[in-house]
Amino acid sequence: MNRNELLQVQGGGWLLIAGVVAGAITFVIGVIDGFIRPLSCHE
Repeated sequence: MNRNELLQVQGGGWLLIAGVVAGAITFVIGVIDGFIRPLSCHE
């Protein structure tokens, strides 16, 4: 493929959106879990 053909390839945008949404959900769940069930550090 040459440069022009590579620039015309479409797709993959849904994967980026799904990754951002999944990351945001995971982060929010982790923050809520940290407030509800704080765990102490064990040394």
